[in-house]
Amino acid sequence: MPERSGGVLVPGGGRSLEELKLEVQRRAEHGMPPLAGISAEDARAALSQIDSLDRERWALAWSGVGERHFRRAQSLERSDSAGARDAYWNAWRVFQFARWPTENTLARQDAQKRALAAFRKYAELLAPPMESVCIPYGEKTIVGYLRLPAALRPAPLVFSIAGLDSRKEDIAANTEAYIKRDIGIFAVDLPGTGESPVAAATPYSDRMLTAALDYFAARPDVNAKRMIVQGRSWSGYWAAKLAVTERERLRGAIAHGAPIHHYFQAEWLAPSMTTGEYLYDYLEAKCAMHGAKDLEDLLERARGYSLFDAGLLVKPSAPMLVVNGARDSQVPIGDALLLLERGSAKDAWINPQGGHMGRSPEWSSTRIAEKVLLPWIARRLNENAD
Repeated sequence: MPERSGGVLVPGGGRSLEELKLEVQRRAEHGMPPLAGISAEDARAALSQIDSLDRERWALAWSGVGERHFRRAQSLERSDSAGARDAYWNAWRVFQFARWPTENTLARQDAQKRALAAFRKYAELLAPPMESVCIPYGEKTIVGYLRLPAALRPAPLVFSIAGLDSRKEDIAANTEAYIKRDIGIFAVDLPGTGESPVAAATPYSDRMLTAALDYFAARPDVNAKRMIVQGRSWSGYWAAKLAVTERERLRGAIAHGAPIHHYFQAEWLAPSMTTGEYLYDYLEAKCAMHGAKDLEDLLERARGYSLFDAGLLVKPSAPMLVVNGARDSQVPIGDALLLLERGSAKDAWINPQGGHMGRSPEWSSTRIAEKVLLPWIARRLNENAD
């Protein structure tokens, strides 16, 4: 595993300190990942405290800004619950970046704890409420968040898996668009990340996700006949796999920026570590998820993941939406094409000018969600509704 106490950030594209600070500020000002939701003012305040690429220094600077939001939220709880809710959201969002992309230093680990504390205070103030769900998984527990629309029971459900460097809170913090459409959403961490009971992912970690699907099949307030699994970036892999292995009980699956086969080959995976699309510590995030100690170990562990080699791509699947950008430097567009060329017929949205997840100046994450993902989800869940 990468070191857990300090070290130097490894910026994508070989950026210097000043170049990296400029890129972070630019992404905050334009609402771009992984800074989306963080104000330009908060970014400026944190960056003003940073004078090196030291990981601890970065995490501490951002955590300081998060603490200011947290203290403000506490001061508002009795007099202004809506203001407190928003302040806790802002505190969570800044702490979440302080721990990004993986908790491999002491300050990042502390930031993750503060992010969880802020998020759960935010969730307490939501209406309709958000439930923290604990699902037995052997001797461990699958932890997730469930939010259902106020009036509809049993509710249709989107089973949403976080990505490599995001966490379930990133999904659960943006549920209003689903709720307004009378759609429930469950958010869970990607195996090998966050609070997942799987400490290091393997090609068989979908067993954890199947156990969570079993749980919802037994809940009377969830319509088990109207469920969709949504994967984003790395978790799109699991969505594509579940579309085959769990096709009988899924209304659909979204493979959004999903690694499928080409991604796992050394000739792609090794050079992709230097992509400028990824802000920093790309290798460290991947190693942490897999429990790998270095690039060579990661490449070896990646060998067993190919859905093409496993023979799954030619099998029937639940209805699937395949989404990505033709210029993605993190996941090869060839993986989306493999999905489309084999097995059951699928829907697709490919942005010719888009990078990872299909994002481009014209197509932000928000616009893709509003114009592509949510309409497809609503159509699939409402088709032959029962």
